[in-house]
Amino acid sequence: MSDAPIRIRPLEALDRAGWEPLWKGYQTFYEVALPVSSIDLTFARLLEPAEPMHCVVATDGDAIVGIAQFLFHRSTWTPGDYCYLQDLFVLETRRGNGVGRALIEAVVARAKAQGASRVYWLTHETNKQAMWLYDQVAEKSGFLQYRFVL
Repeated sequence: MSDAPIRIRPLEALDRAGWEPLWKGYQTFYEVALPVSSIDLTFARLLEPAEPMHCVVATDGDAIVGIAQFLFHRSTWTPGDYCYLQDLFVLETRRGNGVGRALIEAVVARAKAQGASRVYWLTHETNKQAMWLYDQVAEKSGFLQYRFVL
């Protein structure tokens, strides 16, 4: 850990070696393992300016200690797009130190700058540590997710 403050910045092409272990850590937490082809595709999409998918990273010196991956999509309810914070992951050793909050704040700032009407996300009901933070920074919608996996 360096003496420099945590910095939040957009993902860059040279970040693959720092981003991938966190992305795989997120998958491990949710007990999934994506094929390498999906990981490659996701990284490429996150870097492509024409894509609606984006990523910001939290850095401590040169080390990436957290990631937030998000996308913008239309809504039938509002003129502004919605911003879906799809993936948020912070190294276990850095949790509880403001990294997750800083990543969320960066996504919210980006959504505001793009004229979005809402930022939202999902988490598993067993993810108590994350929900402790989420309960402080946002409101629960009361909705439950249903899905068909295709």
